[in-house]
Amino acid sequence: MKHVKAIFISHEHTDHVRGLATISAKYNLPVYITQGTLNGCRFNIREDLIRLLYSTQNISVGSLQITSFLKIHDASEPHSFVVSSGGTKVGVFTDIGAACEQLIFHFKQCHAAFLETNYDDHLLSKSAYPYFLKQRISGGRGHLSNKHALDLFINHRPSFMTHLLLSHLSKDNNNPELAHSLFSEHAGEVEIVVASRFVESEVYTIFEQVSEHSPF
Repeated sequence: MKHVKAIFISHEHTDHVRGLATISAKYNLPVYITQGTLNGCRFNIREDLIRLLYSTQNISVGSLQITSFLKIHDASEPHSFVVSSGGTKVGVFTDIGAACEQLIFHFKQCHAAFLETNYDDHLLSKSAYPYFLKQRISGGRGHLSNKHALDLFINHRPSFMTHLLLSHLSKDNNNPELAHSLFSEHAGEVEIVVASRFVESEVYTIFEQVSEHSPF
């Protein structure tokens, strides 16, 4: 925790904000959060730690720059983020109902990305989830399926992308091996990694690729 300098909140759903007030106060960490998301939280964040966040805002934290943009999700004011250092960009794209123009725009600029592959259509349809929850997940404001995420990857990945971390997989409606196999068929030189629900990933080095014709 001594290395953490700030907390960025994408939306107010419990699995993303549980413990936020406690951890931010304990470590005296600023919390970047939109007004709509703040209003949706059912607890109080220490006022001196709140930093209001706005769309397309660029924020510097140490040597990193964080860009926020609105996404499609069933929350008050949900945002995704791109973290950049120098010319290298890493996207954090989870909890997304559909690939909007802003997501496509930012995905095209990323050297690496965490991309939601929440569910497999067949597994979701056969799951024990109630009908309303299945509709919430797949209805365009919930989550990206393997297929939706793969379409984004195939059609809009930049030539310089080196890593894709498949993220936010449902434990009931997806399978890590299935998702990895699906993307690997189309990956080319991109390393495909499934972000585990249970253990931390390896540490990866992401860098801006320089053209062999570049004078630098």
